[in-house]
Amino acid sequence: MHDILTQDKDKKAANTNPALVGIEDARALVVDVNPTSRSILRSMLIDLGLKSDRVKQVGRYVDARTELENAQYDIVLCDYHFIDTHQTATDLLDELRQGQHLPYSTVFVMVTSEATYAKVAEAAESALDSYLLKPHTHNELVQRLSVARHRKMVLADIFQALQEEDYALAAELCQTRFAERGECWVYAARIGGEILLRLNRHDEAKTLFEAIDSTKALPWARLGVARAQMESGQLTPARRTLESLIVDNPTYADAYDVMGRAQFQSGDFEDAYATYQHAVSLTPSSLSRLQKMGMLAFHLGKTEEASKVLERAVALGSTSRMFDFQSLVLLALHHFQAEDSKSLHKCLTQLQKAYERAPRSARLRRMHELVNVLSLMQQRQVAEVVRRIKGMTREFGMADYDFEAASNMLSLLLKLRESELDLQDAELWISKLSQRFCISKAMTDMLCMMVRQHEPYETLVRDAYHLVGKLAEQALGLGKSGRPHDAVELLLKHGQTSGNTKLIDLAEMVLKRYAAQLNDPDLTQRVNDLKAKYGPRAVGKPAR
Repeated sequence: MHDILTQDKDKKAANTNPALVGIEDARALVVDVNPTSRSILRSMLIDLGLKSDRVKQVGRYVDARTELENAQYDIVLCDYHFIDTHQTATDLLDELRQGQHLPYSTVFVMVTSEATYAKVAEAAESALDSYLLKPHTHNELVQRLSVARHRKMVLADIFQALQEEDYALAAELCQTRFAERGECWVYAARIGGEILLRLNRHDEAKTLFEAIDSTKALPWARLGVARAQMESGQLTPARRTLESLIVDNPTYADAYDVMGRAQFQSGDFEDAYATYQHAVSLTPSSLSRLQKMGMLAFHLGKTEEASKVLERAVALGSTSRMFDFQSLVLLALHHFQAEDSKSLHKCLTQLQKAYERAPRSARLRRMHELVNVLSLMQQRQVAEVVRRIKGMTREFGMADYDFEAASNMLSLLLKLRESELDLQDAELWISKLSQRFCISKAMTDMLCMMVRQHEPYETLVRDAYHLVGKLAEQALGLGKSGRPHDAVELLLKHGQTSGNTKLIDLAEMVLKRYAAQLNDPDLTQRVNDLKAKYGPRAVGKPAR
């Protein structure tokens, strides 16, 4: 009788709790492999006031991921273990966060036992709102949801700005709460730091993360500092920050993600591969990390290892919105070389279905066409292969033709050459792509990796990089000799022809350095037009 009275008292308290007011309109997802546990949690939520038809239950990892990718929930109660796949709720949370599929406004509560508490506590530092230890009572659920929802209410203006994609306002609100040390200021500062990074306001983000780190010594704050350093081009300081973070937190998988990216951007590809390997060992079911490791392994020539890792990624998440279809392109290249027509056709079919679902995606169209060319070549339809290749080369100058597309094209040209298809203009095409995308030594080295099996092709890539460097030196020399107008004209001429952003950015720099002498609106407009065409894409939504 005492237990019944206590539960009734808990329910009454829940109904009068300000943080739980309006909860009857919330949508909730209960994730647990055990049907009994799911039913208990569902009943508890209904007792809190949620409508029965707004509480959904799933038991499998893939079903939970699909639900959270395609529908928005206000509350998620997720058990830690997924026995069917050996994946965990931490893996799920990590994937959702990296794929930006979990809104800031969603309350994510992990349900766990004492045995896994330490792992859950680590996840709590990254994106978790709360946790619930088994066995739990109705009142404990009320307390956890109350605290988490209260924080969401306190920061409601920030979440509203994010919902409306007004990122500048959201960042300002976060910075104000941080400066005033208002309620939930650490949580707000983290959101603010993420937004500032997305807005390319790296110095402000770094200041925010450094301030948090100095007061709380939280791993994610130091990681934010490293990310800000890296995004602003300070790779060496970023790597030092990451090294110290990893020494202090050797199981912090997110730190290895950023370290791998820093090593990659520095051109240390083998080190980056080893880092991603370690990240995968920490989180073996992480779809994004498996793909990063597999892709880098492929480009480093570790094709067998790459194939195994990428096939595993396909098996784990080919239906996920977080799946990167570049994995299928690399697998197709591998299957083509191995003369595995069945597996190649499977990759082609999967890409075709993906493209049919998103017919406006230029990226998927190019991927599908590339793999289709491989399939045609395997069938020795040479004339059709040549026709399609020529069509693909007409896109080299398009604004949305990116480094990935160029890398894939180089790989395709190499594979065709190895299949004894002599394309008369292959070297011309390689030079054109290289002149556009050789904007740094690391990117040049990456392009060279695509064609390293054929030395003349690699030489063409290196020559393009040296040409860009000579043009930059020539332009700076003109500026120093009192001819800044000629310097800008030279850079704009080759920037327009090649689409090389290094030359375009240098033209802008010369314009600013010699602004008093030039004061030429036409030059400024031409620079701005080229930057708009070939510069970075628009800012996306910040990650959770």
